[in-house]
Amino acid sequence: MDALELLHQRRSMGKLAGPAPTDEQLDALYRAALRAPDHKEMTPYRFIEISGKGLDRLGELFARSDYQANPHIDDGSLDAARKKPKRAPMIIAVIANVTPGLPKVPPVEQIISAGCAAHAMLYAAYAQGLGAMWRTGTYAHDKTVWRGLGLDEQEELIGYLYLGQPGGRYPGMQVRNPDDYVERWT
Repeated sequence: MDALELLHQRRSMGKLAGPAPTDEQLDALYRAALRAPDHKEMTPYRFIEISGKGLDRLGELFARSDYQANPHIDDGSLDAARKKPKRAPMIIAVIANVTPGLPKVPPVEQIISAGCAAHAMLYAAYAQGLGAMWRTGTYAHDKTVWRGLGLDEQEELIGYLYLGQPGGRYPGMQVRNPDDYVERWT
């Protein structure tokens, strides 16, 4: 698959099955991430690789987050929160490590760089035949989860990359016309 074909055809895969990516596949994902645009070559991001019993730990964090938001939550909802990480054999949490006060590299650029690293990992996964889904939602923005993952004050969770083997058919692609999104100044 050439680069343009990859860029034009990548799709998210919500149904993921085992096995998790191999060490070789993960190395390719991380190498792709490390090529993300990065003003001043700060590499303002890091990753937490979660699999096996780590998925259970993450599920407990999700349930704790839900309980703290609503102490009257029912057991079924807490169990559902615990199961959410099990939708994939591996999750990689992408974390922006923001250095404030840099005049030429504002925090937003550092966060975008981390987002570009996650983006590169998704494309590297697809190029290797893996299934992947970038998920955010409440658990990506929750301070309870952030503390449980060991994030420092200057860090932000960009999202979770759910990874595995495609567990179903890829959904159809919506065809978009670039002209609908482009304003031209000539």
